[in-house]
Amino acid sequence: MAFYKYNNKLINEKSPYLLQHAHNPVNWFPWGEEAFEKAKTENKPIFLSIGYSTCHWCHVMERESFEDLEVAEILNKHFISIKVDKEERPDIDAVYMRVCQAMTGSGGWPLTIIMTPSQQPFFAGTYFPKTSRFNILGLLDLLKACAQQWGNNREQLIRSSNQIVKAVQTNGDKQAEKLSIDIIIKAKIQFVQSFDDVYGGFGTSPKFPSPHNLMFLLRLYKFDNDERCLLMVEKTLRQMYRGGIFDHIGFGFSRYSTDDKWLVPHFEKMLYDNALLLAAYLETYQITKDDFYKMTAEKIIDYIFLEMTDQSGGFYCAQDADSEGQEGKFYVFTQDEIKDVLGADDGEKFIDYFGVTPNGNFEGKNILNLLNNDSYDKHCDYIESLIPKLYDYRLTRTKLHKDDKILTSWNALMVTALAKAYEILGETKYLNAAEKGMKFILSSLTDKNGGMLVSYRNEKASGTGGLDDYAYTVWALLSLYKATFTAEHLKNAVSLNNEMVNRFWDNENGGFYLSAENAEKLIYRPKETYDGAIPSGNSVAAYCLIKLSAITADVKLQEIADIQLRFLANEAEEYPSGFSFALISILNVLNPSMEIVCALSSEDDLQKLKQITRKKFLPNTTILVKDERNSQQIENIAEYTKECNVTDDKSTFYICENRACSQPIHDFSQLEKRLT
Repeated sequence: MAFYKYNNKLINEKSPYLLQHAHNPVNWFPWGEEAFEKAKTENKPIFLSIGYSTCHWCHVMERESFEDLEVAEILNKHFISIKVDKEERPDIDAVYMRVCQAMTGSGGWPLTIIMTPSQQPFFAGTYFPKTSRFNILGLLDLLKACAQQWGNNREQLIRSSNQIVKAVQTNGDKQAEKLSIDIIIKAKIQFVQSFDDVYGGFGTSPKFPSPHNLMFLLRLYKFDNDERCLLMVEKTLRQMYRGGIFDHIGFGFSRYSTDDKWLVPHFEKMLYDNALLLAAYLETYQITKDDFYKMTAEKIIDYIFLEMTDQSGGFYCAQDADSEGQEGKFYVFTQDEIKDVLGADDGEKFIDYFGVTPNGNFEGKNILNLLNNDSYDKHCDYIESLIPKLYDYRLTRTKLHKDDKILTSWNALMVTALAKAYEILGETKYLNAAEKGMKFILSSLTDKNGGMLVSYRNEKASGTGGLDDYAYTVWALLSLYKATFTAEHLKNAVSLNNEMVNRFWDNENGGFYLSAENAEKLIYRPKETYDGAIPSGNSVAAYCLIKLSAITADVKLQEIADIQLRFLANEAEEYPSGFSFALISILNVLNPSMEIVCALSSEDDLQKLKQITRKKFLPNTTILVKDERNSQQIENIAEYTKECNVTDDKSTFYICENRACSQPIHDFSQLEKRLT
């Protein structure tokens, strides 16, 4: 039960996560000078809690502890309490998550940090129940012990916090001497060894989608013709769709599976997962031409359009796992419910199709799934016609919280995926959504000086953009260019990439910092390189540098790209499968490439070009389109194209392969053959 008679300092915030805690009896502060000054003035330690609005265990900890008067009394008396939305402040989250991982060997959310008034941590953990149980420390005992230690052994705690800060301040500043195929081979071996041959995915439960791993394996298949790589991708994508991690009523994927079969999800749905999974299904369709992957991709887009798209063109963050305090309540069904909604005959057929049983597969109810349905990959019009009835019924049964923040970085991921959907499927509505999303980013999530912002909600943008915001947006612009060959997208990509380098690049050691030089100073300035649930900003920046240096032939960009890849190769040396998106760029450099300048004589020829490229998976081919309308723009971006013009009044293709250029050609069939 929420204590709505209380108001704390979060009441005027925009973040849904902070507003969820605005009526706690805990005297929460948002991150800011007011809280730190109060901590210094009153000489109190800071209790820092970091989470996000659709986090299940964040909800649990709030109900157990932050709505509890006994816990609130201790926090209010002995601590200054600060709440942070990790999605609005990824820089703060990155700093203290690294602290938690260094101190405990693991991390997650809610993230719990106790630190000095100068922001130096001396304790870190994640979820704590209110009282100690079994071998889990309770929050009450933790707070009492920390308050006592602060009173009796303050100098020792401060010395300890100084040592912790020194331990985490070191950034990986080494570079590999050269790029080697060995790191690719090592990553492939790790994926093969951890692959689940029965259910797909990697490792044991919990299983995360990590679509960038699959995108890396697709490129390995393309470059090496290694059927094993394609098998791992297909098995994983098929089993995820069959399981309960895919919502067979409202579509879209949940964040991860708690079991190895992909049956029981952690029910929250994240925008970034669905964006990256959309890209993975689309690329697999492009390679295999199997309509199953196209069908799944289209269902993901249907979900995004129906549930996650703002009328402004932006995309919302996430949907919660919990309804009325119960995880998954929104999603599960009993047999009787289904029959009541669909009728006895249709209900029986639906029950049989989705494996619904009297006893259920999740706390007495059923997560719909296709794990025992061998015809899962065949589109069934009859069953599909019944789904809207259950969808409408589900909406009336209970409510589901939606985090309606619009985040720059995650929106850019969705724009990238929708641009790819248009490129591969040719549906104009996908392009319209991608273009509208990008327009929103450039208009509402960019300040008057061209700097990126982090978040938008209730007609107000906030936050100083970090590396992810810039890198993902450059990627999105490059994806839009690849799908449309509209020069304006390429121009914006070049400009924003330059801003990214100016703001985040480490000129001395290589690599990109997570936050800009002029951003708020934290206890250290991290460089995030590991590709976790989403690719790191450093990995995406490397990808953009490689693509733009190929397009522009800019020597400076090529130098930065080389340093960046050697920086990432060093970071990935011990565990390369954890850096799969970084390895995509390394793969591109180590494998044959093709650059094509297409001097087109007509709009019809542009459409012909799109038809040819739509059919082919071309991860290491750069195509630049020049026509009478954009010739000046393209020449400004890529000076070498000045000599690449239409000849004999025919569209002319200038092809360079593996740094060797051949005679221009005019014939589209020859072009298609060369691409094959």
